[in-house]
Amino acid sequence: MVNQNNGVEVLRLHRLSGESSLKAFCDVSFAGVFIVKGIKVVEGKNGLFVSMPSEKGKDGKWYDTAHPLTKEFRESLNEVVLEAYEEEK
Repeated sequence: MVNQNNGVEVLRLHRLSGESSLKAFCDVSFAGVFIVKGIKVVEGKNGLFVSMPSEKGKDGKWYDTAHPLTKEFRESLNEVVLEAYEEEK
């Protein structure tokens, strides 16, 4: 699956069926040298959004294990992942 923007490429996307707000999981490569697995596509109040992999802390809250450092890169990542999701329909 090739959807590239600023070196971001969706390698694998698995769509989920059913009424859950979780719509898909994907693995994303960055500049062809780093991969993040478990990025999620979620249906929220305002439409689809990309959620980063997370783990539950000792305090019971969920924390991202990886995340973009800039707004611009987050927007680029969202664009690439959501485009790949739409292509899989």
